[in-house]
Amino acid sequence: MNKHEHTRRHGLVLAAASLLALAGCGEKANLAPAQQMGENPPLPRPKAYLLPPMKVPDFAGWQGDARPQVATGLQIEKIASGLMHPRQVLVLPNQDVLVVEGNGPGEEAITTPKQLIAGKIKNQSGKGGKGGNRVTLLRRKPGGGEWDKFVYIEKLHSPFGIALVGDALYVANTGNIMKYRYTPGETKMSDPGTELGDLPSTVNHHWTKAMVASPDGKYLYVGSGSNSNAGENGLEVEYRRAAVLEVDAATGASRVFASGIRNPTGLQFEPQSGKLWAIANERDEIGADLVPDYLTSVREHGFYGWPYSYYGQHVDDRVRPQRPDLVKKAIVPDYALGSHVAALGLLFYTGDALPQYKSGAFISEHGSWDRAPLSGYKVVWVPFANGMPSGKAQDVVTGFHSADEKHLFGAPVGLAQDADGGLLIADDVGNVVWRVTGARR
Repeated sequence: MNKHEHTRRHGLVLAAASLLALAGCGEKANLAPAQQMGENPPLPRPKAYLLPPMKVPDFAGWQGDARPQVATGLQIEKIASGLMHPRQVLVLPNQDVLVVEGNGPGEEAITTPKQLIAGKIKNQSGKGGKGGNRVTLLRRKPGGGEWDKFVYIEKLHSPFGIALVGDALYVANTGNIMKYRYTPGETKMSDPGTELGDLPSTVNHHWTKAMVASPDGKYLYVGSGSNSNAGENGLEVEYRRAAVLEVDAATGASRVFASGIRNPTGLQFEPQSGKLWAIANERDEIGADLVPDYLTSVREHGFYGWPYSYYGQHVDDRVRPQRPDLVKKAIVPDYALGSHVAALGLLFYTGDALPQYKSGAFISEHGSWDRAPLSGYKVVWVPFANGMPSGKAQDVVTGFHSADEKHLFGAPVGLAQDADGGLLIADDVGNVVWRVTGARR
């Protein structure tokens, strides 16, 4: 570190120290998350802050036999532990399970005291732990207990999304998509892999690249989050950002399929309609009750507002220059999930083992860092009818933090349905994969 950099960092630390006491002193939310859930959420007036309120539990992890709580009629078991930030789970045709382990690359420059404080507060929760930069394979053992673990692919760069199409396995790093030839039964990938195509990787304010293959396997759809909260880093760094990209699975050629989605963190095709759906994390720093994260169908060429407006045509006055022409086109999301729940996993359930959840979507909520009381930190289920959400979300898996909100045990991310219809959950704070099934009778 040169003298100039040292002086700048020292100044940031001093400024951060003077503001740190304010970080947890903001007002509490006035709306319960359930009040902002559904098709038409209430949206209070935005607020301006010197430093936005910040609240995160301290990391505790899962001690002994502790585990999350599940809804009536369900049971939960730990099938893998000791992982390094498990983010996504993919069930293979032979019932093996791939677990993507990754975290942010740490490449975003720290230029403001707010960033320094936010980073420290988030890290104390365990969310900033080192990612494995690998894919691990889990294989069920006879007799039960935790599954066998094998390091399957190594030396990845902040991986997140994963998809299998025939014998082609795709892994979305933060800056590219890698393609491997999948051989059933292998416990270590024998193919060195080739780069299918690049993904936006400058700044990496949002680094995760969610990914799903189209039902016919011809295209990969990739979520590319924004490089800022609301455009404050300049719109020139937002090229192919805040968007869902469509990537040709054979050639790697890509285009923007839909735009204005601040951070599309989960993508799935709804089985009845065949339409592409996304969960999205909306913007921060304008209030504990703004802006609701959401679940929405994704229209080709659709524009969803970011950064100029939120939840349709509610203008964000912080953004310069304004674009009223684009705001007029902004699509209202289909279903609000509540403010700052940080939805990271989406699964349309099609199994028979959990019949009460047959027609709907499981959504994992990684949890807030800028809201009091806490929001998220659970897995919910949104009922669907005729291809659209049809009621209030129901809690399915909870108990990821202590009742007094001081300690964090885990945080759910990726979701998958296994061959028996069980629900798999990647817990990147607890470093565990959980499996939810019907309770034994």
